[in-house]
Amino acid sequence: MKIAVPVWLVVLTILVIIALVLIVWSVKRRRRPKFKVEHFGDTSALMQSISGFTQGTVVTGNRIELVQNGKFFEALFAAIAGARESVSIETFLSKEGKVTSDLADLLARKSREGVDVRLMLDGSGGRKFGKKALKMIADAGCTVQKYHPIKLSNLGRINNRTHRKIAVIDGRTGFIGGHCFVDNWLGDAQDKKHFRDISARVEGPVVAQLQAAFLDNWMEECGEAAAGEALFPVLEDAGASPAHVVYVSPTGNPSTIKLLHYAAIHAARTRLLIQNPYFLPDPDARDALVDAVKRGVEVKIMLPAASASDSPIVQHASHHHYGTLLEGGVRIFEYQRTLLHQKVLTVDGKWASIGSSNFDDRSFEINDEVALVVYDEAVAGELERVFESDLRECQEQSLDSWKRRAVLHKLRDGTAFLFNEQL
Repeated sequence: MKIAVPVWLVVLTILVIIALVLIVWSVKRRRRPKFKVEHFGDTSALMQSISGFTQGTVVTGNRIELVQNGKFFEALFAAIAGARESVSIETFLSKEGKVTSDLADLLARKSREGVDVRLMLDGSGGRKFGKKALKMIADAGCTVQKYHPIKLSNLGRINNRTHRKIAVIDGRTGFIGGHCFVDNWLGDAQDKKHFRDISARVEGPVVAQLQAAFLDNWMEECGEAAAGEALFPVLEDAGASPAHVVYVSPTGNPSTIKLLHYAAIHAARTRLLIQNPYFLPDPDARDALVDAVKRGVEVKIMLPAASASDSPIVQHASHHHYGTLLEGGVRIFEYQRTLLHQKVLTVDGKWASIGSSNFDDRSFEINDEVALVVYDEAVAGELERVFESDLRECQEQSLDSWKRRAVLHKLRDGTAFLFNEQL
């Protein structure tokens, strides 16, 4: 038996679907930032400009210590072991293994000692943390929360992940960077099974901003507006580094993380160094990088080789636009030994950013990210020395070799780039 559907009903249904799509698009869309800056001024003026339009506040008196590769876990677990009041952890990727087992044991022990423990795992990236470990943590009294878990009620938010990597202990010691709770981050980046990464251990007034970034997603997901001295103690000066945290993503405007990266390019006057595992700059960013070279800036970008990456498709998408950058004088280096995972940039050897954000539209427009911006020549200088050291494991790309790459390679690059906004 055939069922006749009125034409008007079909037309109405189509119009409703189109209207809903337009509504969702209009809510989600963000304008691309068009920077028109002749000069940011001196370091003091630059600090105020960048912190202003990234909705942050520069605070002085901070101590920043870089922790690299597997030493990150030594520093983090030591800090957690000494916790007396609170532990707040938010992370994207975690997989059952030694790291998650040791973390679970430690968090359960601290909770039984009376420490207030909050653990937020991304609902997608945290699915393989380990059921036994999570049960042990919960049974010990820790509060475990999944961010946007994969379920029907989250259908409209399922593409929005927390990609942040934050840990705050007693509201006094913070950690921020690229490390995930996966065994590949152990060791010393000695082979393809052990990744290369950098995070920062932080003390001083800026730790309160890291705690606020954690609670931003915590309140969104579970509604708890946690407060008090256990989370926000009065913080004394611990060092000499001015710094602020970037994490706000206002609806309808460019994300502050994106603004930070654009500002770095436009602020550079002598040199700009970028280390990032997934590098897919949009046309405006590519133009800005080339323009930086034109005004005399030495621009160097380091990313993992496709053979070393955990996501070769992203590297092939990145290859698609090597030509524009190489023709413009940007120097590109591919790290050969293992996955280079740090998300670091330095500007003129005077200031730097360390955080969770990849240089792509997913991090800039979809994911929740976080970055620590430090206005300290000592910290920036140390990161520049790290960059120079990592160059020993790199192969520089040339325009000639890019043009001569095989047809199949070009096809992979072009095909992968079609999906660049979601990679």
